[in-house]
Amino acid sequence: MKIEYHKTWSENLNREVEYKTYGVCGRGVLVFPSQDQRFYEWEDNGMIEVMAPMIEAGEFHLICCDSIDAETWSLTEGDYNERITLHEKWFKYITDELIPAVNNGKKLLVTGCSMGGYHAGNFFFRRPELFDGIISLSGLFHADYFFPNYDNNLIYNNSPLDFLKDLSERNIKVGLYQNKTMIFCCGQGNYERVTGSSTNRLKDVLTKFNLNVWFDIWGKDVSHDFYWWRRQAKYFFEKIAYGSLPKAA
Repeated sequence: MKIEYHKTWSENLNREVEYKTYGVCGRGVLVFPSQDQRFYEWEDNGMIEVMAPMIEAGEFHLICCDSIDAETWSLTEGDYNERITLHEKWFKYITDELIPAVNNGKKLLVTGCSMGGYHAGNFFFRRPELFDGIISLSGLFHADYFFPNYDNNLIYNNSPLDFLKDLSERNIKVGLYQNKTMIFCCGQGNYERVTGSSTNRLKDVLTKFNLNVWFDIWGKDVSHDFYWWRRQAKYFFEKIAYGSLPKAA
């Protein structure tokens, strides 16, 4: 498998940023790390290893990006506006700088675990024209978990459960969600209570749009950790690679 490390300058963030790519052909997959983690998290936690047969077979190539969660979402004592404004600069780095550099003019599939699952959902639902699918594992989809009692339009724009609830069925974005791979998975074990609740709320919100979305809730033994995320990633990506996705309600 071809692996490349990249360090580039971001105009939006006014700093150097890093990312790593795995493979060179197949469907492009943009990978977000979990909360406060870095671009090498998937490699360090065995996710690249379980994906390796599909990468080497040319089914997928992965782009593992960096996050700045520690300066934004996790900085709970910080000023709301400063935090979300910096997040928005990072959002624009991803959409306006990173994606055009790596997507070869094609739409990407987006994925992540935990906070990475949130980012995957937020990018997919905000900018659906850039993506042709999502696999979110143990994601959280409401911004008020990190910004309690917020009153800020930028925060609203980064809270899928809030802005999706307010979309009409005729909104142009809803049309862009159609006919795309949409998978949301969560367990019911340790540390999955909050993400499980958020995933079920997302299911309720999306019901009105009549989309083909697969919500897969795993058992009470399934905890919020890479042991299960490795198994889930292998399971779902293999179904995409080999054309065995179910029709989901």
